[in-house]
Amino acid sequence: SVSASGASLNAPGSTQRADQVKANVAITGNIASYFDPLAFAPVTAVRFGTAGFNSLRGPGVTNLDASIFRDFKATERITIQLRAEALNFTNTPHFSNPGANVSNLQLNPDGSIRNLGGFTQITGVSAPSRLTDERYFRFGLRIGF
Repeated sequence: SVSASGASLNAPGSTQRADQVKANVAITGNIASYFDPLAFAPVTAVRFGTAGFNSLRGPGVTNLDASIFRDFKATERITIQLRAEALNFTNTPHFSNPGANVSNLQLNPDGSIRNLGGFTQITGVSAPSRLTDERYFRFGLRIGF
């Protein structure tokens, strides 16, 4: 949800939403500016903005895991299996959601963008990806009898 931090609503538990000024919001997918920053405007009066709740989606999460298994017969009853696995094989980062406070946006007098101030910018990765989603390899040996 795109928010604004302008006029105070005095509504505890409610977030001040921004005004959506364009019917369709272009998603660029670029981490420097993930969506069109000019599609929203800050609210200057004491009212809720026109932007809907959860109206945008952040970057997706994809992984490519690969594995190779090979079985060998040691004897009639004993099998040996060699394993090689690559988790997050392509080492794809999982980015967090972009900044969503339109009040951080600074415009020039002619309406062009002077500074995004973090609005629409992705500045980090999601918490689980820092801990578990880096690329790593596992090798194993299994003996079955």
